[in-house]
Amino acid sequence: MFFAFSKILGFFAIPSNLVIVLALLGAALVCTRFARAGWRLMVGGLLVLAVSGLSPLGNALILPLEQRFPPWDAARGAPAGIVVLGGSISPEVSAARNVVALNEAAERVTVIAELARRYPAARIVFSGGNSALVSGQGTEAEAALRLFESFGIAPARILSEDRSRNTVENAVFSRQLAMPKAGERWLLVTSAYHLPRAVGVFRQAGFPVEAYPVDWRTRGPQDALRLFSSTSEGLARTDTAVREWVGLAVYWLTGRSSELFPGPIAR
Repeated sequence: MFFAFSKILGFFAIPSNLVIVLALLGAALVCTRFARAGWRLMVGGLLVLAVSGLSPLGNALILPLEQRFPPWDAARGAPAGIVVLGGSISPEVSAARNVVALNEAAERVTVIAELARRYPAARIVFSGGNSALVSGQGTEAEAALRLFESFGIAPARILSEDRSRNTVENAVFSRQLAMPKAGERWLLVTSAYHLPRAVGVFRQAGFPVEAYPVDWRTRGPQDALRLFSSTSEGLARTDTAVREWVGLAVYWLTGRSSELFPGPIAR
């Protein structure tokens, strides 16, 4: 039930989706006695799209998420294991084309080639099924296994978790598969903007992890006031950031995250 609810809420948590729905509603109202309200919805929707797509709004929203966890400190020594979250592979395209089809979050999986060489004793858990609301073809884990083996990583080091459909299931199923021992240090590899929510969920699931951010979308605070050169780029950034903030709030309110805005633990 929570999965279906989260997918529906996720659709409306994306500003561009919500604005389009409201604008279409406005267009329908124009031909009725509520024409004034209809015009207001359409004009308002156009203005919101313009602001979301061309202003620095997307960067301003995503920067606090990306800056929450610093780059991982390798000086603390080798980890016992590495958990890699899905979200970087299209399972349907991969299955249909018989390839590993990566998206803009590809660094989540490509960085594993380097980490596997640097820490040859570390176990690797890839967590990702198929997040389609209705049954989809293939899983991310199937494609990731092929990719990791192409990196030269021994199959015996890889634990493949192919049931999870969201971050909560990532944490629960990864813990069951990895069975981390007390005192072990595990890295959690995912997009920098996604780490606050992911770390909070893993902590709540009883799986302490150390953040390993990748896939930054900004250069840092200097991008807070940077305008976008195309509406599509700005909209994509705003959509990503707003959905993540909504996810943080929902996960915390429903008891699935340890904190509203998880951050590093002081050592």
